[in-house]
Amino acid sequence: MSTSSKSPAGIDPRGPRFGAGITAVLLLVTIALGLGTAASAAPLAERAVQPAFLLLAAITAVFAWGAFAGIARHPYGALFKALIRPRLGAPAYLEEPEPPTFAQLVGFLVSITGVVLHLLGVPYGLVGAAAVAFIAAFLNSVFGLCLGCEMYALLVRAKIIRSA
Repeated sequence: MSTSSKSPAGIDPRGPRFGAGITAVLLLVTIALGLGTAASAAPLAERAVQPAFLLLAAITAVFAWGAFAGIARHPYGALFKALIRPRLGAPAYLEEPEPPTFAQLVGFLVSITGVVLHLLGVPYGLVGAAAVAFIAAFLNSVFGLCLGCEMYALLVRAKIIRSA
């Protein structure tokens, strides 16, 4: 959900897309690692140190950071501001920060589900959750379609949540 507003509270919409690209790559690696891992066959202590699990746990922590600290404080946003943004022209518009922050919450919920399913020994639970998150991150990074932002807009229109 974007606006044509140039309000100081707005964020550069290319920042979340940049972060989504990083997330998509990491999730693709997670899926590849997870496909080679039999979660249900290993004891809990082994499942908790498998590379796919550790990577998804790290991704979940980054989603949590964006969801609870806000998209403006997201580590990928800081990387974008420091390394990428100075090399680009001004954005065509600024985006409200609430929809991408909500999208981070959705990403957190999906990825934490994969973490929990993996720890419970559900076969390919981690891979399934990572695949769902990958699709959303890919769509955002490549096409600019933020599924979490669209969910936010639908929930605001349905008056389930209030817009900030």
